[in-house]
Amino acid sequence: MLSVVVDRPNSLSVREMPLPSPAAGEVRVRVRYAGICGSDLHIYRGHNPFVSYPRIIGHEFVGRIESVGDGVDAARIGETVAVDPVISCGHCHACRIGRRNVCRNLTVLGVHRDGGFSEYVCAPQQNAYRIPDGIADTCAAIVEPFAVAANVTSRTGVLPEDVALIYGAGTVGLTVLQVLKHVYGIRAFITDQLDERLALAHRCGAADDETINTRHESLSDALAKRGVDGGPTLIFDAVGHPSILEEAVRLAAPAGRIGLLGFSATPSAIPQQELTKKELTLCASRLNCAMFPTVIDWISRGLVHPEHIVTHRVDFRNVGDAFELAEHSPKESCKVLLDFGTDR
Repeated sequence: MLSVVVDRPNSLSVREMPLPSPAAGEVRVRVRYAGICGSDLHIYRGHNPFVSYPRIIGHEFVGRIESVGDGVDAARIGETVAVDPVISCGHCHACRIGRRNVCRNLTVLGVHRDGGFSEYVCAPQQNAYRIPDGIADTCAAIVEPFAVAANVTSRTGVLPEDVALIYGAGTVGLTVLQVLKHVYGIRAFITDQLDERLALAHRCGAADDETINTRHESLSDALAKRGVDGGPTLIFDAVGHPSILEEAVRLAAPAGRIGLLGFSATPSAIPQQELTKKELTLCASRLNCAMFPTVIDWISRGLVHPEHIVTHRVDFRNVGDAFELAEHSPKESCKVLLDFGTDR
């Protein structure tokens, strides 16, 4: 089989790899589409602290089950599935209290174990979620980033009276926006410094006055002009720069909640006084905790629209061009999919 392999930082190739055999309790999936995530670029550039090399990367993908291991019902062969990359031990404290996405022995496909940028990949059968008829493969390929949005909004909670602020109109910010607007129906502002990304935000449900280009106006002034009295009650950092958390703490309304998704190792300068004075809640969110069924249901009911953020499909053999597009052309690209086969 052909796979996209990162041997070491800045070394990416498509080459023949051994066909994996599903272990007991596993399925082998013939990959159809796989989405390029910022974390894949970080692995390629050597900026992901969790990866081990060499690695077949990729953790957002859809395909069809074409082989099963011992203990798996053979009737599953032929199912179209989206694969949750989060593999947990089921025994540690985090797993026992229902937080398997921060399992002490966490394994993530495409990071700690070979992932979905390959013609074939094996995964535990419980991680392979059937995609109903009527959902396009291109949409099913990116259940995972919507599961990330589902996770962080679950961590913060969303109240009917909330007014939200999202930093960053990249994939994560746009998935969070869709969840807030279409699932919860609240007012949600989103920032970016690229008008092209803010145009995507409009497509994802942002009203005309809910997009803010911070190159042209300060965030505090923009929110005040738009009638946000006392600050947003709900803030999501979908960028991960340390300065954002510092500003978010200042902007947040009393009793506000802040959802954090970044992995920056640089400390943020946050006065404890500001946190305590307003009794703010900081909610870190990693990956997703069994959110795939929720997202698949949302897509089935037309509540979220993955197709709104897919901008390119590229043959996986041209992965270098796809990475160049995803990394260096933010005005043109959002979610870039690697194409591994024939459409359903």
